[in-house]
Amino acid sequence: MPKRPDTLETVLLALELLRRIPRNRKVSAAELHEQLTALGVDREIRTIQRQLEMLSKHFEIECDDSNKPYGYKWKERAKGLALPMLSEQESLLLTLAEQHLHNLLPASLMKSMEGFFTQARSNLGPQANAQREREWLSKVRVVSTTQPLLPPMINPGVFEEVSNALYGNKWLKLDYKNANGKRANVVVMPLGLAQQGPRMYLVCRYRSFDNERSLALHRIVSASASTLTFERPKEFDLRKYDDDGRFGFGEGRRIRLTFRIGKDAGFHLVESPLSADQQATEFDDEYQISATVVDTGQLEWWLRGFGDQICDVRRNFI
Repeated sequence: MPKRPDTLETVLLALELLRRIPRNRKVSAAELHEQLTALGVDREIRTIQRQLEMLSKHFEIECDDSNKPYGYKWKERAKGLALPMLSEQESLLLTLAEQHLHNLLPASLMKSMEGFFTQARSNLGPQANAQREREWLSKVRVVSTTQPLLPPMINPGVFEEVSNALYGNKWLKLDYKNANGKRANVVVMPLGLAQQGPRMYLVCRYRSFDNERSLALHRIVSASASTLTFERPKEFDLRKYDDDGRFGFGEGRRIRLTFRIGKDAGFHLVESPLSADQQATEFDDEYQISATVVDTGQLEWWLRGFGDQICDVRRNFI
């Protein structure tokens, strides 16, 4: 005989259902079952159907039983919970946040926000009275400054374990395969997540080491967060780690870079300087650029990309 759910579980299930019932469209028990399953709430669809019947009797929820599957939504003037009261502007903000922050927030937080994201999408749907907010989504876009690439596949469960361990300052057990195909089981202290173009990197310290490394998430075969926590190193600064060129295959060495570049290829550097102290001298058909930068492999690739448009490249270490 299946175990009867306790009162607390029943209340929590009811609250999750109330959060996910929309105002401007109908939702079926099957759709809600799918959302809860994705959240990790494993309940039979018949249980959800019974809960919806009960909630319809005690809350201002409309049940459309004219066709199967039945549809549920908040009545027109229902106060509902905070979730159905999202404004069009709040819905737009949440939808943009979901699109651009989903890899930069802990997986557990994203799951807990799923009801809000679902309602926000519903509020901006074709049946909602939010035409201007809906149109805005097609008016803005983040574009790549390099050749667009598809993101590499990350193994199921890896991002969830990594982000949750990072969020909770917990040691992380990894099965990691590097770019040469060498595989190893390691225990790391997760310190930061960074998205570089289509790729995600975990900045961490191996156990018993005090230097940082960047591990590509798509090369992690499996990950498991430990129950053991650690004290985050006060001296570590993810912004400084980035400023030192560590994501560009550098070691933090700063140089004074000077080169000449054709005007057609180099005009963008006048508008978007390499550094705050950049100096640009204009000649007939070229610029001479001088700037303090971090010496990295990425910088070398960038310079080579200009081909014969660039010349007289000099590096003076600071």
